[in-house]
Amino acid sequence: MVFLFMLVNYADKAVIGLSSVPIMRELGLSNTQFGALGSAFFLLFSISGVAVGFVANHVRTKTLMFAMAVIWGLALVPISLASSFGLLLVSRVVLGAAEGPAFPVALHAVYKWFADRRRALPTSIVACGAAFGTGVIAPVITWIIGRFGWHAAFGALGVAGLAWACGWFVFAEDDPVDHLGSLAAETLARLERVPYRRLLSSRTAVGVFLAGFGAYWIIALNISWLANYLIKALHVPPAKAAWIVGLPSVMQMILAPGLAMSSQLLIKRGTSSRAARGVLGAMCVVVAGIAMMCMPFIEFGVVKVLLIGLTFSVGSVIFTLGSTLIGEISPAAQRGAMLGTTNSIHTLAGLCAPLAMGLIIDGGADPDAGFRAGFMYAGALVAALGLVAAVLIQPQADLRRFRRLQLQL
Repeated sequence: MVFLFMLVNYADKAVIGLSSVPIMRELGLSNTQFGALGSAFFLLFSISGVAVGFVANHVRTKTLMFAMAVIWGLALVPISLASSFGLLLVSRVVLGAAEGPAFPVALHAVYKWFADRRRALPTSIVACGAAFGTGVIAPVITWIIGRFGWHAAFGALGVAGLAWACGWFVFAEDDPVDHLGSLAAETLARLERVPYRRLLSSRTAVGVFLAGFGAYWIIALNISWLANYLIKALHVPPAKAAWIVGLPSVMQMILAPGLAMSSQLLIKRGTSSRAARGVLGAMCVVVAGIAMMCMPFIEFGVVKVLLIGLTFSVGSVIFTLGSTLIGEISPAAQRGAMLGTTNSIHTLAGLCAPLAMGLIIDGGADPDAGFRAGFMYAGALVAALGLVAAVLIQPQADLRRFRRLQLQL
C-alpha cells in the first residue's frame, strides 16, 4: 500500500510535464510561464513537509496518509472539468502542499516495522513506488492525453488518489508497538531526545540535505522539462518520448534496491555507515551531475538515451540511503520531524529548478541551445553538492557527539 501511495504521488507530479506541450499550446504559455507553473507546485511543498513531519511524531501515520490522499484527489478533479492558468496554478499549489509530506510520512510508517540495520531495502521499495509513478506510468498517462486530452489525465489521477485512500482506510495498520504504553517509556523517550538545532546542524544531516537538494534538482527537471526537451529540442514524437521518460524510472527500480541491498550487506559485514550509506549515496549524486553535463552534447541515439536514463535515475539513490542516515542519527521520538524536515529541504530545489530552466531556455538562441546551457549549469551544481556531501557525512561521529550531550544533560 505504501508503494502504491508513492506511485500515485509521483504520477500526480509527472502529469504536468507529460502534458506540457498541449497545456502550453492551449493556454498560450511561454517557457518562463510554464516554468513558474512547475515551481508553483513546490510553493508550500517544503513548508507542509516540515509541519506535517512534526505532526507525525504525535498522530497516527494511517490517519495522515489517508487525509493526504483525499486532498490529492480533490485537487486534481477540477482540472478535468475546466482549464485556465489561474485554476491550474491553484490546483498545483494545493496538490504540492498535500504531497509535500508524502515521502517522509511514508518512510516513518515503514520504519516503525524495521530496525535500523534492516531499513535500507524497505526504503528502496518505497522509493521504487515513486520511480514507478514518475516513469513506468508515463506511457499510460501519455496514452490518456493522446486519446482523451490532458484534462482526462488529471481526472484519472484524481480518481486513482481517492481509490487508494479508500483501500488504505480499509486495510492499513499502524506500527505493532505501543510507544506510549507506560510512563517509563515516556520518560525514556524524553531522555533520548536531542535538541533539533543539534540534529539539523550535524555534519551528517547537512551532508544529506546538500546531496538530496542536488538530486531533487534533477527530479524537478525530470518532472517539468524532460518530456518538453525531448519533444521540442530533439523533435521526438510524444509517444516515443513517453517511453524515454520512463527509462530513468526503470533504471531507478534496479539501482535503488540493488544499491540499498549492497549497502545493507556492507553494514552487516562491518563496513561503516559513513562508507556504506554516506559516500555511496553522495557519489551517486556526483555521477548524476556529471552525466547531466555530458548529456546535451551527445547526438540522439542509444548512447544519449542511456545517458538520459543514468542522469535522471542514479542520483535518487541518496533518498534511500540518506533517509536511513537520518533515521540512524535521530531518536525515534523525533524521527518523523527529522524525515519531514529533510524532505522539505531537498524539495526546495523543486521551487527553483523549473523556473530557472525556463528562464535559461527563453534566454537561449533556440530551445536546443537553451536546454544545453540549462543542463550544463544544473549538472555542475549537482556534482559539486554531491562532493561536499561525501566529505561531510559522519554518522558515527555525530552519534558520539549526541551521546556526550545527553550525558551532560
